[in-house]
Amino acid sequence: MRSRVIDRPSAATLRRLERSSGALATQAVARMDDELSWFRAMPADQRSWVTLVAQAGLASLVEWCRDPGRPPRLTGEVFGAAPRELVRVVALKQTVDLIKVTVETLEDHVSSVAEPGDEEMLRLAVLQFSREVAFATAHVYASFAESRGAWDARLEALLVDALVRGERSEELAGRAAALGWSAMSPVTVVVGPTPDGAADPHAAVRRAARALRSEVLVGVHADQLVVVLGGHEDLPSVVTRVAEEFGPGPVVSGPVVEGLGRAGESAAAALAGLRAARAWPEAPRPVTAGALLPERALDGDPLARAALRDEVAGPLHAAGSGVLETVRAVLGSGGNLEASARAIFVHPNTVRYRLKRAAELTGLSATDPRGGWTLQVALALAHLDRERSLWD
Repeated sequence: MRSRVIDRPSAATLRRLERSSGALATQAVARMDDELSWFRAMPADQRSWVTLVAQAGLASLVEWCRDPGRPPRLTGEVFGAAPRELVRVVALKQTVDLIKVTVETLEDHVSSVAEPGDEEMLRLAVLQFSREVAFATAHVYASFAESRGAWDARLEALLVDALVRGERSEELAGRAAALGWSAMSPVTVVVGPTPDGAADPHAAVRRAARALRSEVLVGVHADQLVVVLGGHEDLPSVVTRVAEEFGPGPVVSGPVVEGLGRAGESAAAALAGLRAARAWPEAPRPVTAGALLPERALDGDPLARAALRDEVAGPLHAAGSGVLETVRAVLGSGGNLEASARAIFVHPNTVRYRLKRAAELTGLSATDPRGGWTLQVALALAHLDRERSLWD
């Protein structure tokens, strides 16, 4: 609703107000410095912007008094005096405080600025103008938040898409910094199906991650939900919670890497794991991409094949002392230690010792069904890659 048009102060009062605007703005800024601790902590360039805005506000008051039926054009006349970044660094509540201090400064000097008989009209004009400015300020901040939200959403989508495509560039860190991400926080990427019937598949994931105080980026790639998590000391626990917000089907997390510059590695592993996860129907949800190494390798993932060679087959071959021979015997006997011991002519305790050594080297137990399967695939691939493997 438009405010009631007031009687205008005389032209002489407006001329005096115009001549005094510079000094009044300076006094208002000095008062801000005394009363507002956050203003004192601002850098000098930002404080100078506020001074410009205060001066422009007083000039706008003069123009508005000459035509009080016209609402103040805040963006062009007031905020136009300072860079657009001012809206980024000064919150709406802080802007209200600035307006309040400026209005109080004006009110304190009404009697010295107004012509005799104009004091009350000028005081009423200042109060009504401050109200108009408050409404206009709220509109500016709302418009800025809307446009910033749309820009952030586009930037987030571009960043997630770049990670999925495996980009590794310095621009990724810059884009992430614009969204508030720390440069070198640990990061993991989680992929899975989008939730069924969700109007906004991003919202629930964001709420879940932020409830645990984790940084989060969300994007949709084809029919897959891609979530980047970071800035938390226990990312696996965040992954477990966020996985609840995906649609039906497997959810795979990539390895934790240091910084968004390497997040493409985590994304590549997670996406390869998601493609291969159907080969392990009993997989937990969420499941790590590392746990899916054999399925990924069989699906043709060269990274998984290299990991099995370097982290499983290679250490077993280099261990010596019959470790590799013992692992093969146990796998061939279906996990029967006594039968394995007889097959390689050693005591069962020797088999146990060598299996313990193999588990220390690979993190896998030959007597565990899943561990045995992974060891079998790794050793089989090592034989197939004999010319490029450690067996050369």
